[in-house]
Amino acid sequence: MRTEDFEFLAKTLKERSGLMLTPDKVYLLESRLTPLARKSGLDTLEALVQKLRVHGDQGLIRDVTEAMTTNESFFFRDNTPFDLFKGKVLPAMEKARGTRKRLRIWCAAASTGQEPYSLAILLRESWFKWRDWNIEIIGTDISTQVLEKAKAGTYSQFEVQRGLPIQLLIKYFAQEGDVWRLNDDIRKMVTFRSFNLLDNFFSLGTFDVIYCRNVLIYFDQATKTLVLERMAKCLAKDGTLFLGAAETVLGITDVFRPVRGQRGMYVGSDGDAEKIMGLNQ
Repeated sequence: MRTEDFEFLAKTLKERSGLMLTPDKVYLLESRLTPLARKSGLDTLEALVQKLRVHGDQGLIRDVTEAMTTNESFFFRDNTPFDLFKGKVLPAMEKARGTRKRLRIWCAAASTGQEPYSLAILLRESWFKWRDWNIEIIGTDISTQVLEKAKAGTYSQFEVQRGLPIQLLIKYFAQEGDVWRLNDDIRKMVTFRSFNLLDNFFSLGTFDVIYCRNVLIYFDQATKTLVLERMAKCLAKDGTLFLGAAETVLGITDVFRPVRGQRGMYVGSDGDAEKIMGLNQ
């Protein structure tokens, strides 16, 4: 790939999604965009870039962005964030929100839906506590393609084998030929919508729990700061943020602080979430 073509694509992706691409990721551009070029009736990546340069085709720009920002996901990924949700966050929320009985959870960059559905399954496992609550689980992603798959709630044998315990598979899924379909009662617990983390967060409202895992690693320092500071404004004072194992707020912003001894778990610097969850004892 020509240097000028790489620089053009990298600049476009940075502006559209926040994704940072370094020259050593040329192979990633080629592997993901070559099929898109062919699908668009273009013989080469150079022709794809030329079409973007000359015509500014917004539909094609969207397709390029989606192709480069589509990331894998699987059920109960890394376990720890879900163990903490079940063992620490939910008991704290049950106590703190017991009067109004409302709980809002946001999974940013939800991809094909396994993360928000994992949280819905955990809630369903103790449904006798939550059935009369107003619970919102919102999954967002920049890619409309992955969101359509998430909404369908159908997964291959390979996808359900990655992280999903067999007892939960049997309990909450029905096999339909070569795929497994998530039961309607779980699917209805999650709402999916298209959202770009570079956009204003005002329309999202306030959340009690935010999962933004394995997303910040693709952003530069300034974009990480921007996203985290916006998230802090839409997280309840006693709310909890979960980041990926390779991500941190340290050296980026002071609006969050890590919870000691709880990997990937963060609370607002001016909040009291640790006290409510008994994590400072």
